[in-house]
Amino acid sequence: MKKRSVFLLALGAFVVGTSELIVGGILKPIADDLQISIALAGQLVTVFSLAFAIGAPVVVAITARMERKKLLIGSLALFIVGCLASYGSSEYSQLMLSRVIVGVSAGVFTIIAFSSVAKLVPPDQIGRAVGTVVLGVSCSMVLGVPLGIAVTKWMNWQVVFAALAIAALIVMLLMLRFLSEIEGDVQIPFKQQFTVLRNPVIVTGLLFSFFFSTSSSAMNSYVTPFMESILHLNVTEIGYMMLVIGIFSVIGSRMGGIWADKWGTVRMMSGGMAILAISLALLPLFVAYVAVGLSLIVVWIFAMSMTIPAIQTYFIQQAPQSSNLVLGLNTSVLHLGVAAGAGIGGLAVDATSTVLNNPWVASGAAAISLVMAIVSASRRRETAI
Repeated sequence: MKKRSVFLLALGAFVVGTSELIVGGILKPIADDLQISIALAGQLVTVFSLAFAIGAPVVVAITARMERKKLLIGSLALFIVGCLASYGSSEYSQLMLSRVIVGVSAGVFTIIAFSSVAKLVPPDQIGRAVGTVVLGVSCSMVLGVPLGIAVTKWMNWQVVFAALAIAALIVMLLMLRFLSEIEGDVQIPFKQQFTVLRNPVIVTGLLFSFFFSTSSSAMNSYVTPFMESILHLNVTEIGYMMLVIGIFSVIGSRMGGIWADKWGTVRMMSGGMAILAISLALLPLFVAYVAVGLSLIVVWIFAMSMTIPAIQTYFIQQAPQSSNLVLGLNTSVLHLGVAAGAGIGGLAVDATSTVLNNPWVASGAAAISLVMAIVSASRRRETAI
């Protein structure tokens, strides 16, 4: 029963994760159909991230005591409404509003899914359970986005959102039938919930997440042009490499959860960031050797993916009574880091007219993140003493 519930949460994470990533792959068809610029269509991604980062944690905090199964079902129901609104949108403003609805509902589901798995399994299995949910999100990047692009080419972009609504409905019905009852958090007044931000362990942990996400985004946003202009891969070769990256991302997500249970979250966070920082620092030095360069990219993506389950598990362990709120705040910080990394990466490209230096920018952010992980762990030990 517990394993089945974790699987259902991962399946839901796959569906809502696809809704976040898919628009980036079909911006041109949307822009052409609505007769808007690509830049304006790109704001659909921005508004989703803002709704996810700002709206979802507030909803989660307000509903902290609600039984988790009901909240998960409710978030999927709202997600379906948002997807159907996207499907029926004939104007940009309508589509923008629908993305706000989808963003908030997807954010609520994702946050609750991460906190719920901790209540479904024993403490020594939390890491791998969280890793399973992360695996669902990773699979949305590997499988969901390409499928969405294929559907758009086959029919039109609206059908993608209809398909997401149908998929979410199937998951919701399965959860109604098979998902275990999951209790909410301990009853704590709304204002008092935010006292966790006085905890230096939590604050430094959030800083770790921010710089981790900044590092990942500074490189991830420009990895395709890096392979094209620096490593000189053609379109077909890039396609194969993206598939390899996706596979190692999925493997990293799975193994990261298992290793977090075995070796501890602090070791996984610190070790992952050290590997990430070193591989990125070496990458510009070996661009003349394509095989070495591609291998370093694979090492980087694997280290990044295996660190994510450790981060989520770490926050669950630090604030078990307010796990929903802390995970919500962490989700917001991660999304802010994505925006910061993409912006910093863009400034680096503008300043140097090349993406060659982006790995070094990302490596620097990873080094700061590693320092924050060490500081957070040391404060945790001091608090325990």
